[in-house]
Amino acid sequence: MQKRLDELNKQVENPDLWNDAEKARGIMQEKSHIEGNIQKMSKMSTRLEDAVSFIELGEAEDDKDAVIDGENELHKLLQETERLETERLLSGKADRNNAFIEVHSGAGGTESQDWASMLMRMYLRWGERNGFKVEIVDETKGDEAGIKSAVMKFSGPFAYGLAKTESGVHRLVRVSPFDSQNRRHTSFASVFSYPEVDDSIEVEINPSDLRVDTYRASGAGGQHVNTTDSAVRITHEPTGIVVQCQNQRSQHKNKDEAMKMLQARLYELEIRKQEEERDAVEATKTDNGWGHQIRSYVLHPYQMVKDLRTGAETGNTSAVLDGDIDNFISEALAARVNNVRGAKKTD
Repeated sequence: MQKRLDELNKQVENPDLWNDAEKARGIMQEKSHIEGNIQKMSKMSTRLEDAVSFIELGEAEDDKDAVIDGENELHKLLQETERLETERLLSGKADRNNAFIEVHSGAGGTESQDWASMLMRMYLRWGERNGFKVEIVDETKGDEAGIKSAVMKFSGPFAYGLAKTESGVHRLVRVSPFDSQNRRHTSFASVFSYPEVDDSIEVEINPSDLRVDTYRASGAGGQHVNTTDSAVRITHEPTGIVVQCQNQRSQHKNKDEAMKMLQARLYELEIRKQEEERDAVEATKTDNGWGHQIRSYVLHPYQMVKDLRTGAETGNTSAVLDGDIDNFISEALAARVNNVRGAKKTD
C-alpha cells in the first residue's frame, strides 16, 4: 500500500499530470483513499495494542470489567478489519459512490407487500449499522399492509460497491400472519441497486426524451405535502425508465432528486451493457418469482437464510432481518471478483 502511495505522490508532483483533469482527479481520489486507509490502519494498530493491554491488566488484577472492555474492543476491530477486507474487493468506477436501493413487492398481494416492507427495514438497519446516511426517497404503501415499492438512498463511502450485490429476487417462506388457518406461504420481492452519479461521471440526457408529471404527495409530511402537486415522476421514453420522488416539500427539489435518480439508472444501464457477469442485476428484470431468486429466507419450518449464488448461510434469521447482511455481501463480492478473474484468464 505504501509503495503504491509513493508512486502516486510522484505522479502528483509531475506538473504535466494536470493537463488531463480526469486522470488527475482519479489519481487524487486514489491517493486520498490510500492515505485514509493507512491512517485508519495505524489507529487500529494502536487500538489493538491498547485492547490487549486492557485484557492482560484485567486478568492480572482480576478486573472482569477491564477484560470485557478489551474483548469488546477486539470484536469491534475484527468487524472493522472485515469491512476493510471487503472494500479491497471494490474497484469499479462507481463503487465509492452513494447508492439507491429499490424494493418492489412481487405477486401475492398483502403477503408480498409485507415482505417488501421487511426488506426495506432490513436495508435501513444495514445502512445505519454501516454508518451511512439513510433516507427514504419514495414509498408506496400496500393496500392493507406493507409496501408496494420503496426507494432508499444511502450516502457514504462505498455505499454502491456494497449494495450492488443485493440486486435480485428475495424469497421468504413463513407461516403467514395474515392467514387465519396459519398456513405456510412463499413470498417474493425484488431488489434493485444503482449508484448515484457524481461530477466525475457524465450522463447526457436529451430533455425532449423526458416526460415530467407532477402529482399530490401521499403519506405523512404535513399540510403542504398533502395539498399541493409537489411529487414528481419522470419517464425516460427511449428506455422506459421511470423514477419518482415525493420526500421533499418543494416540487423543484423533488425534480432535482428524481433527475439524479434517472442519471444513476441510465449510468447503471450502461454498466450492465458492458459487464459479462451481471446475473444479480438481470434477476430483477425477469419474473419476480420461482427460479430467479438470489437469496432465500426461511422462517418455517426451520430458521435459515441462504444465498443461492455463494452458498453462504446462517440460522440467525432475526439478525439478518435486522440488517446483519455484511457476510452475504462480502461473499458475493468475492465470488464476483473470482468470476471476473476467471473470465480474463479464459480470454
